[in-house]
Amino acid sequence: MTTRSFIRFVLSYALVGTVVAVTLVWFAPQLLERNPDTEPSAEPLSYADAVALAAPSVVNIYTATRSRDPRNAISDDPALDEFFRGGPLLDDPRLNTSLGSGVILSNDGHILTNYHVVTGAEQIQVLLADGRDTAATLVGSDPESDLAVLKIELANLPNASLSTSTQLRVGDVVFAIGNPFGVGQTVTQGIISATGRSQLGLTTFENFIQTDAAINPGNSGGALVNASGEIIGINTAIFSQSGGSMGIGFAIPADLAANVLNGIIENGRVVRGWIGVQIQDVLDPTTGVLVAGVMPQGPADQAGLTADDLITHLDDQRIEDVNDLLNRVAAKKPGSNLVLSGLRDGETLEWEITIGERPTQLQQPR
Repeated sequence: MTTRSFIRFVLSYALVGTVVAVTLVWFAPQLLERNPDTEPSAEPLSYADAVALAAPSVVNIYTATRSRDPRNAISDDPALDEFFRGGPLLDDPRLNTSLGSGVILSNDGHILTNYHVVTGAEQIQVLLADGRDTAATLVGSDPESDLAVLKIELANLPNASLSTSTQLRVGDVVFAIGNPFGVGQTVTQGIISATGRSQLGLTTFENFIQTDAAINPGNSGGALVNASGEIIGINTAIFSQSGGSMGIGFAIPADLAANVLNGIIENGRVVRGWIGVQIQDVLDPTTGVLVAGVMPQGPADQAGLTADDLITHLDDQRIEDVNDLLNRVAAKKPGSNLVLSGLRDGETLEWEITIGERPTQLQQPR
């Protein structure tokens, strides 16, 4: 091929490409547009809108009590005098005062907080984000989930709702809103570090959200909020060797908190299923859980379960561990039935059990 022929060949293809490009721009410009669904979204420059949705419903809680829970936020703080000035407890030399947080979750003034924030309190004062303060009464509490419900009587209350349908993902941005160290409402940012944390020894029913958002003494009972401003949890505890935040905090997820809130408001207590067994994990988690003891005359005792039985399934679904069985039984309604299956001395057995209501004071198993 001569040089002139080669140049003519290249120019012909260049001309064809130009014609095609012009045709696309003229007749189908949408094909050249960027698709935002295929491009990574930019991080917002500010989360102020999300915080503004949740922050007005988060309150500071001040308690006066003659007994001190070591997990309570701050004790003997002179800054609390103004909230209890003139009260009969101030002359009591045994008086301790503490700080915590809570979340207003109804127009009529129901506040959800931690049980350990208000346990033993003889006076409870609530300071709203808008500057109003008022006395609160205890509606009910649930030590097994470390939650309690308070009630205040004020008009025009801000309130939020618990986002029980939110899909939690490790890595999601979250904010802890509360009253750390009594300095006033504070927002800290982090991510969800883990979900489904259990066997921490904090409560009976554990399914915690773990976060590295700074949670400090006084944050207990405050809100854990996602980037959309939805309340996804109630801040409860920190893992710390120094008393301050070490990037490991725990929050009760919103679905569990909502069940406790509704149960206390409707019944004055949380109604849970119960079969009356003491159970423990075994070395091989695929083999089920071991019955360590049975409550005399309890549902499991009446169904024939005994110590050393191995439970492998509940209603034909495998039991993962102690926490799995405990939570699944607790979710059942008292009076309904379930079927446990497992092994006794190598023999396969089934036990049909009529579920009872979990008592607040459990007797010792035999």
